[in-house]
Amino acid sequence: MLIVVHFRNYVESVSVEICTIMTRLGYGEEIRRWRVEKYRELDRLQDLPITAGSKAEGLTCRFESDYDILYPLRNVLSVETGINLHTIPGHIDVFRMDTRVYPGHCRLLQERPAHERLVIIENSLSDNGYGDVLLSSSLFVDFLAGLFDLGTSALELLSPRLVRHERAGPSIPSTVDGIPMDMVFSIRCHCPSILNRWATRPRHWPSPVVVKKVVSLGAYVTPVGCKGSENKNSEWRMCFNTGETELVNNLSDTQVKVYVLLKMILKHVLMPCKKEITSYVMKNIVLWQAESNPQNRFNARSLFHWLHDGLRELRSAIANKNLSYFMIPERNLMEGSGLDDKQQSKWVADITDMMVEGPKVLLRLPKIRQAVVASPEPMLWFMTIRMEVEMLWVMYMIRCEKCKDENGVVDYSNARLQQILFRLSEILTEVIFPMFVEGCPLDKLNLWDMLRAILG
Repeated sequence: MLIVVHFRNYVESVSVEICTIMTRLGYGEEIRRWRVEKYRELDRLQDLPITAGSKAEGLTCRFESDYDILYPLRNVLSVETGINLHTIPGHIDVFRMDTRVYPGHCRLLQERPAHERLVIIENSLSDNGYGDVLLSSSLFVDFLAGLFDLGTSALELLSPRLVRHERAGPSIPSTVDGIPMDMVFSIRCHCPSILNRWATRPRHWPSPVVVKKVVSLGAYVTPVGCKGSENKNSEWRMCFNTGETELVNNLSDTQVKVYVLLKMILKHVLMPCKKEITSYVMKNIVLWQAESNPQNRFNARSLFHWLHDGLRELRSAIANKNLSYFMIPERNLMEGSGLDDKQQSKWVADITDMMVEGPKVLLRLPKIRQAVVASPEPMLWFMTIRMEVEMLWVMYMIRCEKCKDENGVVDYSNARLQQILFRLSEILTEVIFPMFVEGCPLDKLNLWDMLRAILG
């Protein structure tokens, strides 16, 4: 019994230490809230695109991971059956959702054309053979891909200096100024019955106020069908990007850190080659944890307990090829994952080993291991520098948006922009000088690469 108590105390003390380390690494609540606020401000200034994924959740800085962007089309709406069209203005193109397909997906049937229709919508229509006009998800993405290939002026305005990569599902991956970006064009979705089913189920979390806000943020449909479906080229997937971002932003500090650790395990230990498992699976595991348990059980001392619980859920999801989607439980996130028996057995065994390994499993994660073995003073110095550079860089992007004229040209002579650039140059010089003293030739130092290295 005494051994059990000592081990539990050891695990709890390690949990507290890891929480502290993760805060220093940029996953603490204060910096996370700051990122969320600034990316929201950037979205408001840019008007159309919506920052999604880890950037919107405040979990990564500028050059760390892809920059996920959601582009909802203007004046196009998909609605559930039974919605009164008279309440929708005539300039909006309306499509009715046919949900008689795999859960979480739908087909879009033309319900009421707009007075003036977008070219992409016109070019994505097809006949289902029964007199209905469908909006084809595959034609929709093909049209977008064709625009990117042609490098039209419209897309150049959206993303200058853009290099497009091979299409991945509904997204159009690209690189802009060396920054990996995933752009997903979508259609707003009015589905009150689906959101109300989510809102009214029993839960410990989130609070009724947050539930109401998530419902108010609505949904989107993105152009991707269910893998293996014979109608996948005409199917669209329902998603709740802005609502899910709100949910993640209302997770506790401990819950967020469990989420980050699970993502690190996915990237550095499991290392899927074909996206058989994604970080989205990890997010859903943590959201289910939060909803199903009293919130007072989540604290710094219980970090490893919940990480262990998350690994158990992940192992079960892989073993059974089943994990319910948090927003629409009938949808299985492991459906069509492409997970073969050999990979399934290996990952189940790997996760079992990690669970047996205990807190030492965290040393498998490069960032955590480096932080544990590093001297505290240099680490604190670097992280202080890193966070200031990140803040300056985000403020620089926001200021650039504010300094644009009606043609989108930035006034780089703006005093605030100059102040930010001057401080950035001071910091980079502070980093460069020790390298120069140690013999690194100045012509080998690329300031852009250094900025990326600091914020990566």
